[in-house]
Amino acid sequence: MTQSNFAGIRSIRGACALLALMLFPALCAAQQKMTFGIPGIPPVFGGTIAMVADKEGFFKKRGVDVTVRFFETGAAASRAVASGEIDAGLPPTPLVVSQISNTDVNLVGIWGMEHPDWLIGSTDPNATCASMAGQPVGVDSIGGARSIALKTMLIGGCKMKIEDVQQVALSSNVGAAMVAGQLKFGVLHIDDVPVIEAETRKPLKTIVTQKDSRPVDHYLILVARKDKLAQNRDAYVRMVAALIDAQRFMRDPANAAKVAQHAAPTGRSADFATKALKVYLDMEFWPNEKDGLGQKNIEAVGKAQKAVGNIKGDRQPAPYERIVDPAIWRDAYALVKK
Repeated sequence: MTQSNFAGIRSIRGACALLALMLFPALCAAQQKMTFGIPGIPPVFGGTIAMVADKEGFFKKRGVDVTVRFFETGAAASRAVASGEIDAGLPPTPLVVSQISNTDVNLVGIWGMEHPDWLIGSTDPNATCASMAGQPVGVDSIGGARSIALKTMLIGGCKMKIEDVQQVALSSNVGAAMVAGQLKFGVLHIDDVPVIEAETRKPLKTIVTQKDSRPVDHYLILVARKDKLAQNRDAYVRMVAALIDAQRFMRDPANAAKVAQHAAPTGRSADFATKALKVYLDMEFWPNEKDGLGQKNIEAVGKAQKAVGNIKGDRQPAPYERIVDPAIWRDAYALVKK
């Protein structure tokens, strides 16, 4: 072999080595494995955005390999994040704000959903706030998202205390228990209502909604452990970028059928899922081109949790700057815009 041939081989090898170095960060990002916990078995409709990001390949497109995992409740997902079992979770904001305020739990919010869709419904057409006194009311778990919402709506909309009713823990199966006649009252999502009405062939009575009882509020917040976030910040930025991609995909009416298909784990039929999607998009359930971490909303949750006694003793609501890290979404949005 001639000297020129050796030089050519060395040149090719050098170019390959350079290419490998250039691609190495991207390859590492693609291999980054993460677990994203969403509440409910079956999962609540709010978690559809994570399922869309998974099934449409947005997580992998952004360089992270994310497993979407369903937890019995949002509180269980929060505990799994705090313990390091999973990387990120979507628990109820009131729970996270209370935990941080009471115990300075090692969590921080990086994306959120500002508009709760909770309501107290009844299969009794004559039901009122007063008729709930002493009655069983379906929630997810004692102290879970539906339980916290119940407490808020009773105080704000019914002038009652949580002790005035009996809580029955049913995870996300409250609607099914009402259809079966096991309960007359339950804390429900908007998308639960048409399903119950279709099954019972009767209209559901809405007693009070959380929006009516507290117009400025916050529903779910994507949390990570502060130490994990500091160690692996780029992966979290990429995860949130995929949620931005998914939200844009979901807002396109041409994708409604695919979104309904991806929402199948929620237990909703394609027809119900498509109708629910429109309602939720209209109320901006998932944040549209913003982080969903409005300071006014987060601070309102803190004040409410202090008022109802979930922030204990002389503890005060944690400051907004302690609860959220808005820089993650800003970097994710910049990545999407490239």
